[in-house]
Amino acid sequence: MDARTYLEILHVAEKLKDTPRHCTTTKGKTESVAEHSWRVSLMALFLRREFPDVDIDKVVSMCLIHDLGECFTGDIPTFVKTDSDRQVEDSLLDQWIASLPAELSSDLKALYMEMDAQETKEAKIYKALDKLEALIQHNESPISTWSENEYELNKTYAFNTVEFSEWLTDLRKEILQDTLDKIERGE
Repeated sequence: MDARTYLEILHVAEKLKDTPRHCTTTKGKTESVAEHSWRVSLMALFLRREFPDVDIDKVVSMCLIHDLGECFTGDIPTFVKTDSDRQVEDSLLDQWIASLPAELSSDLKALYMEMDAQETKEAKIYKALDKLEALIQHNESPISTWSENEYELNKTYAFNTVEFSEWLTDLRKEILQDTLDKIERGE
């Protein structure tokens, strides 16, 4: 790919820096999709030794690209996102990927297909980390920023997504304990 095409691709991805998510940071700043994707990727990288039989570089790649569709639609919180919202986001992302240089387009299509199928350990780890990062961030944000439904959601969300892994199940239990402690403290 030539340098101009490369820059144009990066300009699209840059939109995620200004795409707000539902959650806030510890200091109350609205989190961006880019910040979420960065930490999900970091979480994957740090698990290399916990999952020696997994291609962690592939997991990191999945984590880096998983919300690129939100460049076109913005972030819609999981508890309000509809099938129609998902279809629109997927369609716009597919159109953009099809417009990219052939090799990059092919690589991204293959990753997204694997992510959507949820059959490989890599895809399952990416999906689990995406959900767990959101829970961790909610636990780090001021409780005053939580919506009413998040009190229950933070207690129940993603347990089914981690059940394939004892390590990730243990992590989910630790996150739950942090949630319960936070609610008890009311902060």
